[in-house]
Amino acid sequence: MVAKGFPTCLWFDGQAEEAAEAAEHYVSVFKDSKPGRIGRYTEAGPGPAGPAMVVEFEANGQRFVGLNGGPEFTFSEAISFQIHCAGQDEVDYYWGRLSEGGSEGPCGWLKDKYGVSWQVVPDGLVEMLGDPDPEKAGRTTEAMFSMSELDVAALQKAYAGE
Repeated sequence: MVAKGFPTCLWFDGQAEEAAEAAEHYVSVFKDSKPGRIGRYTEAGPGPAGPAMVVEFEANGQRFVGLNGGPEFTFSEAISFQIHCAGQDEVDYYWGRLSEGGSEGPCGWLKDKYGVSWQVVPDGLVEMLGDPDPEKAGRTTEAMFSMSELDVAALQKAYAGE
């Protein structure tokens, strides 16, 4: 038997078509995305026949399965998806699309309207934060802590000491 990758399973609260709606949303947000198969509940249960039970999709080339599982488990910041962005335009795009209907958090973190946590991170930020020069890293960290959506130019200026 050969495994076909490691799709991420997202557990939704069983709100009828929420997993299918989320899949459509993520496919619309990310390039290299496509919808997949939908498996529906049957008379075997556990709920009424018809609503989506599992929804497969790809977002940004990553395979996902959305599961309408019920209220037993919820999303938390303990798991988040990082989106590395080439510049401010990409940061703005992903921040706007994913925070719509959700909530903005600190330091480039947000929760989308389904409760999934995301980190919208400009390329180079990790290197700036981990710079061996503690002053550069400290200034960058301090600037980042003052932001919700990350401002690439402001982070670069803080790193440079401007």
